Amino acid sequence: MRCPFCGHIEDKVIDSRQSRDGDVIRRRRECLKCEGRFTSYERIENILPHVIKKDSRREPFDRQKILQGLERACEKRPVSVEAREALADSIEKSLQATGEKEIPSSVIGEQIMNGLKEVDEIAYVRFASVYRQFKDVKEFMQEIRDIAFSKRKA
Repeated sequence: MRCPFCGHIEDKVIDSRQSRDGDVIRRRRECLKCEGRFTSYERIENILPHVIKKDSRREPFDRQKILQGLERACEKRPVSVEAREALADSIEKSLQATGEKEIPSSVIGEQIMNGLKEVDEIAYVRFASVYRQFKDVKEFMQEIRDIAFSKRKA
């Protein structure tokens, strides 16, 4: 594992812990050269479906794209890295559970929006505004009204 601070490739593992689900191992490491500490994660590489994009292109599923979208949506919001990771995990697991070889990107986008709605409504609206490509303020306001209405019902 290459040190993110100095680039040295030798380190020692200080601590290892399994996630609650037991599918990820978190390791705290210390660089043997600069003594910088960093975290790495190990997970079993599973076969995930290809994603069918809006323009019909197909590309391999990329968990990092989900995390980047979540990071942008949750910027300056009180949403922890752990919560974003957990949401990405649940989406990844649900895609694996389908057993499908290809999944439309719209399915993934809807899962992200549903997850964000539970985690942080502002992050949800941010993601939805980009994902659904609101054309004007009316569409944006309607989405906010829908959220407020669903809160009143609950």
